[in-house]
Formats: sequence, structure tokens, C-alpha cells
Amino acid sequence: MNATIPSLADFADAARVLDGVIARTPLDESLHLSDLLGVPVHLKLENLQRTGSFKIRGATYRLSRLTAEERARGVVAASAGNHAQGVALAAKALGIPATIFMPLGVPVPKLLATRGYGADVILEGATVETPLRLAADFAERTGAVFIHPFDHPDVIAGQGTLGLELMDDLPDLDTIVMSIGGGGLVAGVAAAVKARAAAEGRSIRIIGVQAENSAAYPTSLAAGHPLDVETRPTIADGIAVARPGKLPFSIIRDHVDEVVTVSEDDIARALLVLLERAKQVVEPAGAAGVAAILAGKIRAAGPTAVVLSGGNIDPLLLQRVVAHGLAASGRYMTLRIPLPDRPGQLARVSELLALAGANVTEVLHTRHGQGLQISEVILQLSVETRGEEHRAHVMDTLRQAGFDPIVVPD
Repeated sequence: MNATIPSLADFADAARVLDGVIARTPLDESLHLSDLLGVPVHLKLENLQRTGSFKIRGATYRLSRLTAEERARGVVAASAGNHAQGVALAAKALGIPATIFMPLGVPVPKLLATRGYGADVILEGATVETPLRLAADFAERTGAVFIHPFDHPDVIAGQGTLGLELMDDLPDLDTIVMSIGGGGLVAGVAAAVKARAAAEGRSIRIIGVQAENSAAYPTSLAAGHPLDVETRPTIADGIAVARPGKLPFSIIRDHVDEVVTVSEDDIARALLVLLERAKQVVEPAGAAGVAAILAGKIRAAGPTAVVLSGGNIDPLLLQRVVAHGLAASGRYMTLRIPLPDRPGQLARVSELLALAGANVTEVLHTRHGQGLQISEVILQLSVETRGEEHRAHVMDTLRQAGFDPIVVPD
């Protein structure tokens, strides 16, 4: 394989190696997203892939190309979860010893799955940057082959097979939207799709999406070379990378048409829409493309494919994200209402909420709180509403009755 950008022949070879190893994940048309975007939108359900994400593609192809001597030395990798599972399963299938470094806060399902595939897992560091450094040190110290999550041509070639599937399954494909972390998936898909489209005399747009709390590509693309950025916490831990990969960056710079960013609220809303409308469980990083459509960041002129890149989400995180998504969509809120401490006030508020069509799910009535006068109480209510317009109506109903409701931040 070329030491830099994989060729169309390289992607075809990767597809041949992966045939029968990975699942050919389906496309599912989303009528809801199609209505929003104004063109047919199809979801590439890579959340249904083996190990729950696209990472098995690149990991399997990378390990398949190791020499017998390299396999005997074993492999080492670093990951927040999906790459770890891909490497662990591929190593198990090929009989290669695997050591995986993962951050301390890794979701429990990803940790258990990685160990379940037989890898030796070492937990260290708050973010994936520490495991990456430790994995590189381990490789130098022991001779194990370091399997980078995105910055290697074999990994990129494996990920690019997803793009070939999209072109086969959606012949009139116009636009592909997918999330970006280090850039291996987008680089592989972009290089494969652009090469094949050029050979067929057509063009296909590629749009990458990053979480705005960890968006290294917009700054790096503007500068013309990879830059480190200061990352902030994001629910999309799978794409929280502080610096683009060198090889993915060069491919994305030349072959990706646009990179946009989405907020935490956008991602939470996307997860909720996917659960309710598409009946798909997707991890936050995998929902970034849908988040961009919901946020109005995407323009497309024809059939569009959105890659749901992974479905490995901790159920506890899913519970919190759904609650956050409901709040971000105007369907849930917590109110604090100061009240005079006299009989009938709670009943009056309840009556007003019932008249406004809001459903109360939780109530806290207390005389204890900072700044409260002796004659005051605080009423805290969790309320279900039907959207932003209904939420505004509920607030107006309370205010017109003389109350002063305050929405408690999620």
C-alpha cells in the first residue's frame, strides 16, 4: 500500500479482506430528516456493526496486513472504547496478543466488551491523550505494534470501505455527512468516494461534523496544518480529539467539502430524535451528523447519507442525555417558584399547570433555602411539556397569575 493516501485499488483490497468479517450494515430512509433537509436522507446504520461501530473495519484490515513476526510481538492500542473493541476483536480472531490503554472514565459497556474480547486493558488518564502516550511508550518498550486509531493508511483504507458500500447501495448519492474525531473515517470515506466518483464522471459532497467542544479541524484547516486545540468536556467522547491526524488531515483538506460544528444540546436532541423517530440507539459521537441536520448546518441538493458511526452508549449516560435532549427540545423543564407561606399556594400552582396542559412529574416544597424570608417557601417542579411553544405558554400562564417561575438549568 502507498505510504500516504490509499488508492481505489487499496480500498477494493480492504473490502475483499473484510468481506465476511464485518457486517454490511443497512441504509434506512428517515422521512423526518428528509422533510427537514428537503431531499431524501438515508441513515447508514453502522451502530449495528460488529463491536457496535465502524472501527472494526480499520482495525481488522490493519491487523490483517501485519507480518508473522509482527503478530508474534503483539499489538497495543489506545482508545476511549470503539477502537479498543475493534482492535481487541480483530486480534482475537487472528490470534494476536493485544494490550489496550483506555482512559479512566471510559463507559463501562465499552470496557467490559474490550476485556470480553480477550484484550489486556490498562486504565489511565482523564482523556484519550494519556492512553495514546502510554501506548506509544509501551510499544517502544516491549516491541508490540502500535495500532493508531486513525493515523495510518491501512486503518484509513479499512474505514473507506464504508464509502464504497454507500455508493453501491445508493447509486444516486449526492452528499455524505459523518462525524469527525481524529479523521480516519472521514478521510477513508472521502478518499474512496471521491476517487470512485471521479472515475465514474460524477461528484459527491462530503461534510464532516465535529462537537464544538472538541473541534480541532476548523482551526487546523484555516491554518493549513494540524493544530492542537484546547478541548472542553463533551458527551461525544468518541470524537474528542485535540489534534487532527497528520494523514487524515491531508486527505480531509483536499477531499472534504465542508466541516461544521454542533453543540452539546444539538447532539442531545439528535439522540432523542433517533430514538423516537428512527428507533436507533446511537452514541453521541455517532449522532453528530443528524445533529448538524437538526441544527440547520447542512445543505444538500440530492439524496444524502448520514453515517451513524457507533451505538456503544452507557445506559446511564443515555438516561441523562435523553433527559437533556427533552429539555433542549422544550419538552421538559424544572421550575423554581417562590411562594408566600400560606395554605392553598401549591394547589393553585397545580391547578394552573393542569389548565395549561403541563404534566408534573416531581415536586419539592421546602422552607429551607438561601435568601428565603421566614414567610416564604420554594416550590420546585419537574414538568413535561410538548415543545418550545407549549413551554412558553406554561410560563406565561404562571406569570399572568402573579407567580415568578425560574427555569433551573439542566
